[in-house]
Amino acid sequence: MKLLVVEDEKALAQGLKFNFEQEGYTVLTAEDGPTALNYFQECYETDKASIDLVVLDLMLPGMSGYEIAKEIRRIDEVVPILVLSARELSEDKAYAFDCGTDQYMTKPFALPELLSRVKNLLKRKSLVKQALPQTSQLSAVYEFGNVIVDFESFEVEVDGERKSLTNLELRLLKYFIEHAGMVLTRNQILEDVWGEQSAFVTTRTIDNFVLRLRKLVESNPAEPVHIVSVRGAGYRFMPEEAAE
Repeated sequence: MKLLVVEDEKALAQGLKFNFEQEGYTVLTAEDGPTALNYFQECYETDKASIDLVVLDLMLPGMSGYEIAKEIRRIDEVVPILVLSARELSEDKAYAFDCGTDQYMTKPFALPELLSRVKNLLKRKSLVKQALPQTSQLSAVYEFGNVIVDFESFEVEVDGERKSLTNLELRLLKYFIEHAGMVLTRNQILEDVWGEQSAFVTTRTIDNFVLRLRKLVESNPAEPVHIVSVRGAGYRFMPEEAAE
């Protein structure tokens, strides 16, 4: 497995590199955005050398971690991105997730937790890659209401407008579609979609991701007709036929 560590503090970058290598990973380090993106693009174009996970600082010279995350997502929608930042405000975390990152840790951090998160993200990536071809075989495109979901391009089209989905957004939407009409509890969703990562997140995370999906697929997110809340239970996905 090959990791890309994007960190401008040299001592920290070298410390991360050393510890990741002790776990058996191959590690590239970059101190700025252009260098990181060049590494990522070069590795992406050589399939056997592709980057398997990115550890990303947000406060970098010249190009912020947010911009780097967006650029990486234009290249690869699946690769896990773990933010490692001194920024602790909730709006910083929310924007990082909006840019396509998968997990967020604040500095200072506990090394065992970081190593555990990296391990779980890599395992999740393998499972996602295995699942995507199966989805394509069944149906690469799913339609409901005025929405078209393209699982291969990680996009939804709503009334002719195409919108990109992050890795987690696509997994959650796919999970709802596969369980159409069923009442799904938050704990159930957390366990089935986040898997081993669920130890690091709360059920509130589910609510935040549902709000994001509603903004993407609902005509009126304030009055959803497809991803509906079930009081005291969780959520239910209702395709157009069931919602009428």
